[in-house]
Amino acid sequence: MTGDQTPGPRAGSGTPLDLGLGTRHVVVMGVSGSGKTTVAHGIAAATGLLFAEADDFHSRANVDKMSAGIPLDDADRWPWLHDLAVWMGERAAEGRSTVIACSALKRAYRDVLAAGPPSLDFVHLDGPAEVIRDRIAGRAGHYMPASLLDSQIATLEPLQPDESGIVLDVSLPPEELVVQAVRGLALPVVERSA
Repeated sequence: MTGDQTPGPRAGSGTPLDLGLGTRHVVVMGVSGSGKTTVAHGIAAATGLLFAEADDFHSRANVDKMSAGIPLDDADRWPWLHDLAVWMGERAAEGRSTVIACSALKRAYRDVLAAGPPSLDFVHLDGPAEVIRDRIAGRAGHYMPASLLDSQIATLEPLQPDESGIVLDVSLPPEELVVQAVRGLALPVVERSA
C-alpha cells in the first residue's frame, strides 16, 4: 500500500459492499408464486445482503383480507410500502445492504420503495402464468390463494427503462435465477472459507 490508502471492507466479506456505491439494496419482485422469497434468500446467502420478507411487514388487516381472497387496494398498500422503504433506509444508514422479497407490482409502488435507500435495484421474476399457478398450487402454509394470481397479473406493470433492474425467466431453476441476479446486478459474492 502506498500513501494514504487504508484497507477497507472487502466485497463479499459480509460487511457493507464496497463498490464505491455504499450500500446496495435489491427488491426481488413479481406476482405471488414467482419464487421471490426463494431467490431473495439465495441472493442473501450468496452476497451477505440482509434479507427481509415484505409479507412480514403487512398489517394483520392486510393478511386477513388476502387470506379471505380479497385483493388489497392501494390504501392498504401505501403504509406497508412506506414501512419497507423506511426499513431499507434505516439499514442503509447503518451501513447494511439489503434484499427484500416484495411483489412491487406497480411503478408507483416501486417509486415508494426507492425513496428509502440511496439506490435500489429490482430483479423482476417473470414468466408464464401456468408455471406460476402450478407453483402456487403446490405450496403449503401461505396465505395468498391462487385465486388472486389473475388480479396480480392484471396489476403488474413491467420495469420501465429508467428503473434499475433486470428481468429473469421464472421457468429457470431457482439456483440459476440467483446466479443470474447476482451477475446481472454485479453484486459481490461472499467468499466462503474452506
